Amino acid sequence: MPHPAPSPELDRPSATPYHRVLLKLSGEAFGSAATGGGIEPAELYQIAAEIKDAFVTGVQLAVVVGGGNFVRGAKFAKAAHIHQAVADQMGMLATVMNGLALKEALLHIGVDSRVMTAIDVRAVAEPFVRGRALRHMEKRRVVILVAGTGNPFCTTDTCAALRATELECDLLMKATKVDGIYSADPKKDPTAVRFDALTFQQAISKGLGVMDMTALAMCQENNVPVLVFDFKASGNIRKAIEGESLGTLVSPP
Repeated sequence: MPHPAPSPELDRPSATPYHRVLLKLSGEAFGSAATGGGIEPAELYQIAAEIKDAFVTGVQLAVVVGGGNFVRGAKFAKAAHIHQAVADQMGMLATVMNGLALKEALLHIGVDSRVMTAIDVRAVAEPFVRGRALRHMEKRRVVILVAGTGNPFCTTDTCAALRATELECDLLMKATKVDGIYSADPKKDPTAVRFDALTFQQAISKGLGVMDMTALAMCQENNVPVLVFDFKASGNIRKAIEGESLGTLVSPP
């Protein structure tokens, strides 16, 4: 069945505070609510609908997807007694599956999109080339970035920080299951306090687990603010892109 043509409403200049944004989605976002594993069609299309709702504002958008709904490299390496480099490569392939699923869902609802990969799988996705990714975004396509950085021992958080820097994004949005960064795990500690804003140095010194340290340091060095927010709340991606105050913003002082 052919996909519908891109929606005309998507072809307009940005009316938001941000020109170009990178959204980081975990692999678990695609999985079933019960197990977090595999790809649940209802979750997939909910994500696609939320992305479209944000994309109609005119913002240029790149999306980095994780692969934890299929395999987590470091954890799997220990459990299966295989080298972490191999387990991480398996995780990269998992992100390709998630990226392809998201692309198809977006195309199905009229959002033009492309999958760009850091590893060579030319039969299913085009290689990541910075200039080409920028051109796709200029042509009003959502760019879905898969396979992390292409290197083992690097998380998809690091990939998100790297690509946000390369693509000169105004904001890195990290989608989570909680509504921001807390002083402790709010599910375990009822006294945990949510922060509205933090500097990079505060986030690093407090060890709040916002992102891995490599990713956070890269964002700090390149002045890429990071918004940690609850993507499960309907409309939150668009609200954040439109500049509404939600989640926790980590930025330079």
